[in-house]
Amino acid sequence: MNSDNSSDRLAQHLRLLAAGLPPGGRLPSVRTLMRELAVGPVTVRQAVDRLSRDGTLEARPGIGTFTRGRTPRPAAAADLGWQSVALGPGRVETAALSRLCLVAPDRARALNAGYLPQELQATAAIAAAAARVLRRPGVWSRMPVEGLEALRAWFAAGTGGCFSAHEVTICPGTQAANAAAFRALARPGDPMLIESPTYVGAIAAARAAGLELVPVPTDADGLRPGQLEAAFARTGARLLYCQPTYAVPTGTVLEASRRAAVLACVVRAGAFLIEDDWARDFHLGPGPAPPPLCADDRDGHVILVRSLTKSAAPGLRIGAICAKGAALERLRAARLTDDFFVPGLLQETALQLVTAPGWPRHLRGLQGALRERRDGLAAAVRRHLGPQSLGRVPAGGLHLWVALPPGVSDLAVEHEAEAAGILVSAGRHWHPAEADRPMLRLSFGAAGPDWIDGCVAALAGIVAEASGRAMVTGRPGQGQGSALDPLRAEP
Repeated sequence: MNSDNSSDRLAQHLRLLAAGLPPGGRLPSVRTLMRELAVGPVTVRQAVDRLSRDGTLEARPGIGTFTRGRTPRPAAAADLGWQSVALGPGRVETAALSRLCLVAPDRARALNAGYLPQELQATAAIAAAAARVLRRPGVWSRMPVEGLEALRAWFAAGTGGCFSAHEVTICPGTQAANAAAFRALARPGDPMLIESPTYVGAIAAARAAGLELVPVPTDADGLRPGQLEAAFARTGARLLYCQPTYAVPTGTVLEASRRAAVLACVVRAGAFLIEDDWARDFHLGPGPAPPPLCADDRDGHVILVRSLTKSAAPGLRIGAICAKGAALERLRAARLTDDFFVPGLLQETALQLVTAPGWPRHLRGLQGALRERRDGLAAAVRRHLGPQSLGRVPAGGLHLWVALPPGVSDLAVEHEAEAAGILVSAGRHWHPAEADRPMLRLSFGAAGPDWIDGCVAALAGIVAEASGRAMVTGRPGQGQGSALDPLRAEP
């Protein structure tokens, strides 16, 4: 009886889930359903069989369960063409960002992941923290716009004294923090300087804010101060976005001798520098991580963005944005109009998590695992794609920036690898303008030690085939940059 009731409830759940998917849409795997709904495999099979018999689902052994294709009734067909006229031309291109946000199929080898895999997330600690929080009567109450005082103080302490608690605003992740900063500190049509290549989410958010992106080239030592100075002078920009520490996608760190020069450029321009310090918890090298740029800023030019989501779990959408003076008030106004405040449940859970004794242990264990995965992926890349494909191995972050042979289309490699069950990210997605050479961003965070070597070997075969086609057709590559030196240093 209990089994039948469980099967009935699961069948109803799957029917509602299938109704929200397009024809041919894939349902979660059996293992996922068992884990998320606390049911056994027999219950799942009974529910799937029932819906397969009535034509709702189609089970494909060894592949997955899908919604059946349905032919829309002519009477139900809608003419939505008017919307194209009403909306006009699109303002935001999010195809690359959408690809990164897709949940990878169970059997895919996700070398494009921007978040920790489940086995490295702090899920047990988050569950324990949330259980404690749920017993607190005020957790569902209205929160201050700027966030919980104690959580703001924790983020402030992590800046090394650059900011105090009252200069911190809690945000639902760094994507929201960056988007708020772009809107608050510039107007639509304004130029914004942005390092190139850079984080695709920042590119999308800046374009959504209507800003004109001006790429500033980088090399193995980060932003090039001479090019930055020229860009400020040419455009009159008052906003710069950069990642001085373990930048996405390259993993570079702004070289110590350039820090003062970059800040001096910003000060002379009377501009703001948005420092996206997303990867501070992912320092993997010997010695301490480099301090944030805000440590050298006295007069409020640097706006610091920090993430907790990255080192905890994707669902704990918590980040912080730190600023001084009038910029702080502008940022809080932008956050207020977005969603009033971050829910108390998330903030209280985050606070319980990071103040528990187990949080430092989680970070140490995480860094050790990431170090092993980074070294394993780097060794596999050099073994199968050649030593020329990978320059400096980053001392932190989650990604490797890998060069393809001249003439190879990184987009073609991305698509062909996906067809083979290997998810990678084409380098062109990470440029605010044209890319000067074909590259791939490979993420080592989700790289399983048991499959990474074979996966990269298969990827090398795809690259070799693409290279052979390029040689036969004589098709030119992306720019004139040499793949032998994917991050060559320039003055």
